[in-house]
Amino acid sequence: GTSKKTESRGAFSLRGSPFFYAFVAEARRRGGTRTVFLVQSRRLRKNLREAAEMFGGKKTIIFDMDGTLIDSVGVWNAVDVELVKRIGGGERDSGDLQRQRDALLRERAASPDPYGDYCAYLKENYASPLTADEIHRLRYRIARDFLENVVDYKPRADEFVKALKARGFRLAIATATRRGTVDIYRTVNRNILAKAPLDEYFAPVYAREDVRAMKPDPEVYFRILGDLGAAPAECLIFEDSLVGVESARNAGIEAAAVYDRYADADRARIDALADYRLRDYGEAIEILKRESSE
Repeated sequence: GTSKKTESRGAFSLRGSPFFYAFVAEARRRGGTRTVFLVQSRRLRKNLREAAEMFGGKKTIIFDMDGTLIDSVGVWNAVDVELVKRIGGGERDSGDLQRQRDALLRERAASPDPYGDYCAYLKENYASPLTADEIHRLRYRIARDFLENVVDYKPRADEFVKALKARGFRLAIATATRRGTVDIYRTVNRNILAKAPLDEYFAPVYAREDVRAMKPDPEVYFRILGDLGAAPAECLIFEDSLVGVESARNAGIEAAAVYDRYADADRARIDALADYRLRDYGEAIEILKRESSE
């Protein structure tokens, strides 16, 4: 049978199980206490996956975009490093800028224009002579080349998307990314178009302008459930960030956390909340194949 944590639809956990104690022993034997997906043995990974059927009873798979489906968080960090330099803030650490950006976007989740607020923050924080609107437009100009030619699917994500579609799953996207950027991914980005064009595989695709409140508010997921006539128990959400996993939890939908190094600062909290934890899409493909053959 399955063994899944049921407390408030919480994350599946090894803690307290024989697998947990076996894992601790294995970690100690190896001389470290690194995270589960880096140190657990093949036997322990197999036990973890078998404890619950990830795709059992699921009909709809919903993906976040930046950092989850596509490898873009680092790109936005590079964009903001260049942006801050151009508005007079000098050289800044990309990790520091990401933390500032993430904290402000979380704080302004209910704002009608959170990225406009972010640019206003940059103006004030770095005493820029440019207006917030000018900074916003400059950010987009800097980003354009990255968005069209650099951003790509995460490794094997396109293969996973095609495997899900071939098995009859409905696929949707729920992203806080602006519609203009999503449209570049849909119609211009050469990497995405060559591998798995968004319009061929996903419907609906919700962007920032399509909802009033940003994640961790679950509005975007409720909108998708309504559009597709789907029940929460029939859905599975793929996210990379803490705010994304929190949003899935707030919607009452199971979440699979896909590893992204830019979310390492929140790793412990992500792992505690997520129902499933994946090192990469290769592991997701293995699970899908195994469950499909049973």
